[in-house]
Amino acid sequence: MGTLAADRPKGLVDVAGKPLLARVFDAVVPLGVEALVVVVGDADGPIADRFGSEYAGTPVSYVQQPEPLGLGHAVLVAEPRVEGDFLVVNGDNAIDADLRPVLAHHREASPAATVPVEAVSPGAARETGVAVVEDGRVRAVVEKAAEPPSELALTGVFAFSPAIFDAIRGVSPSPRDELELSDAIDRLAGAGRRVDAVEFPGWRLNVNTPADVEAAVARFG
Repeated sequence: MGTLAADRPKGLVDVAGKPLLARVFDAVVPLGVEALVVVVGDADGPIADRFGSEYAGTPVSYVQQPEPLGLGHAVLVAEPRVEGDFLVVNGDNAIDADLRPVLAHHREASPAATVPVEAVSPGAARETGVAVVEDGRVRAVVEKAAEPPSELALTGVFAFSPAIFDAIRGVSPSPRDELELSDAIDRLAGAGRRVDAVEFPGWRLNVNTPADVEAAVARFG
């Protein structure tokens, strides 16, 4: 992110007049969620200072992940704040989408996980996690493979049952010494648990570079 995030967390980078994390909240709050739980490096840091205890009428709380040990680990540290099924949305996603179909599918079908996916180019598939899907079911998840078995990319949005927590506890750290959420989803599918794939219902962009910020600003500006 260069100088854009030199003095602030990525979630506070401005995207057309709002912090990036507010764009995530704006996609989630209309779903009628009971609360927003934000996993941060510092529970009393700048993100908590910026958003406080409420966003658009929805309570906000913060859970500290002292070390960046992976997205799976981030989900695991939030477990004490979660009751029942829940959504996970990556905080560096700029999202312009109506996520209600994702939530509706998860509520009606009651799988262990609902995984929104989007079709990407072969080159993009090599740079992200992809899902192997048969008849709407995720059979495997493969992360950043040289020869991806699929071009259906994970989108950083997920609906989970509490089964995901034991799946995360059951995976080994990846080569970068992180607990990967994709490995936990793959573990669920490999154990025969129902993991459904649905089409991502809109536009989203994983914001990693100044060019990504410009693209997000063009979308929301």
